Amino acid sequence: MDNLTIALACVGGVVLAGVVAHGAWQARKAGPLRPSPPVAPPAEPREPVLDGGPQGAAGGDTPTGGGLADRAEPMLFPRRPSARIDALIDGIASITVEAPVSGDMALSHLPPTRRAGTKPFLIEGLNTENGEWEMPLPGRRYSEFQAGVQLANRTGGLNEIEYSEFVQKVQGFAELLGALVDFPDMLDVVGRARELDAFASQHDAQLAVHLHARLTAWSVGYIQQHAARHGFVAGNVPGRMVLPGAEDGAPPVLVLSYDAQAALADDPNQSAVRDVMLSFDVPQTEASSEPFAAWQASAQALSLGMDAAVVDDNGHPLSVPGFASIGGELRRLYEALAARDLAAGSPAARRLFS
Repeated sequence: MDNLTIALACVGGVVLAGVVAHGAWQARKAGPLRPSPPVAPPAEPREPVLDGGPQGAAGGDTPTGGGLADRAEPMLFPRRPSARIDALIDGIASITVEAPVSGDMALSHLPPTRRAGTKPFLIEGLNTENGEWEMPLPGRRYSEFQAGVQLANRTGGLNEIEYSEFVQKVQGFAELLGALVDFPDMLDVVGRARELDAFASQHDAQLAVHLHARLTAWSVGYIQQHAARHGFVAGNVPGRMVLPGAEDGAPPVLVLSYDAQAALADDPNQSAVRDVMLSFDVPQTEASSEPFAAWQASAQALSLGMDAAVVDDNGHPLSVPGFASIGGELRRLYEALAARDLAAGSPAARRLFS
């Protein structure tokens, strides 16, 4: 092999290496945006599981007041009370016992599931010491009991079949205690359920906007990194992050959702995501936590950081006047819920809109 051939082979090798390197660089450039390396190992707070609250919404670890950056600081919070029977949204049966019953005995005879069809029901005892209604607890004594079946939720109103199942289960509990039960009239309960369901259907709302990548798609890590900067933490399901509420066990203020399949990929940072949804559940979130302001501010902050367009479900851009119009409708909805004693974020509203 002469010198010229060797020289040409060397040049060809260099050119080929350059082409391969350029191709790799172009491929990386064309891929989804990736998170920048963290300065320190990040903490991994997660969306807490609700204790006795409605499903589909999750509890919180950080306050909602102040600026977006302030929400990332972990804190301790007061715990929300458990669900309680409420005549506003429950059909209530009275259970009379001849003599006080121990909490241990009541617990051993509770129905294995406290659901009648799609409607939950609760059983409470009247504590002989403090005179308060509570879920039966070991070591306590109860002079009487009551059972309440929820009249409506997001699956619809309580129907005759569900009410009959409630009666059957509560009757079985009472018989084991040697107690008598006074059930309300089925037609009256079902009528109330239909009326409450009609009101709930007319006053339910879940607001959402989409953040759509303008140019380059995002990796899952890139989305998570930007959301974490504004106080969002990992959710309980893939493709979900939440901005927690100010009380332990409360639903989140905001939910950020993206492609769950991308989150479950072997290498999530190779998956290209172009759309993220930012939403909040109106009846589940107290107005005092200012979810609308947080929703608007988060959408604008994330859109700037991620180079995204803020659009509605139909892909139309959502401007500041558009947000203002939604805010006006939201105020009227809050007023209607409060007038019915179902203020957004109240225990009764969270149970009804679940």
